[in-house]
Amino acid sequence: MRPLRYSINVTVDGCCDHLAGRPDEELHAYTAEILGRADTLLFGRIVYEMMESAWRVPDDEEPDDPFVARINAMPKYVVSSTLTDVDWNAELIRGDLAGAVTRLKEQPGTGIYVGGVTLPLELARLGLIDEYEFIVHPRIAGRGPTPFAGLAEFVDLRLTNTRQLKSGAVALRYTPEEAS
Repeated sequence: MRPLRYSINVTVDGCCDHLAGRPDEELHAYTAEILGRADTLLFGRIVYEMMESAWRVPDDEEPDDPFVARINAMPKYVVSSTLTDVDWNAELIRGDLAGAVTRLKEQPGTGIYVGGVTLPLELARLGLIDEYEFIVHPRIAGRGPTPFAGLAEFVDLRLTNTRQLKSGAVALRYTPEEAS
């Protein structure tokens, strides 16, 4: 079964607003590595629209950046109750989220990558996330959204990897602990 991996950039105080981070070339390369561990993207509507507007390359152009080429080529699944149509190599998911994601995980491949706030909260509630990665930026935002706000139950994690970037950002990778 291919794993569902979650990754998000956060400030030291937990803000995950995409404008609060401090991106640089090394972070961009690291994000490309993260995507390299997956063959499928899973988005909620907001992240899908944000990523498409930032990274989509017109069909008649060839991307010159490996990250851009990868994200454009990857199959995407978009969970939305409001969108009626998607493109950019994407398919719409409606209805039974647990069943749809379980079927995606059962397909052969290297992994599924998900980011954002709303969809991952529901995936965590359902126990479907196999790996969590928080890239903690050396900044205090003092405001903004936080991942997993409103989660009713604890999700205990085991640290599996760390990586410090030159910017001072630290990537912390975890897997859920088995329930005892």
